[in-house]
Amino acid sequence: MKKIILSLAIATLLLSCKEETNEKVKDATKAVTSDVKKSLDSVEEKAKKAIDSSKIKEKAKSLIIKGAEKLEEGAKKVKEEAAKK
Repeated sequence: MKKIILSLAIATLLLSCKEETNEKVKDATKAVTSDVKKSLDSVEEKAKKAIDSSKIKEKAKSLIIKGAEKLEEGAKKVKEEAAKK
């Protein structure tokens, strides 16, 4: 009889511990999930910034090229006028 009562007590104890462990696992899963989502959002923002900065660099590069071309045209005109005099 003592063995049966002892077995039931141990089984009850194990089941109650299992429920607490499951709750802890659920809480940990939620925490990890939220951390992963935050990390993904952070990476997404950084990627967008990098893409935007590369677009700005391309625009700046094209503006510099256009400016250099206009400067060369102006220099040619000055040379031609100087050659005429």
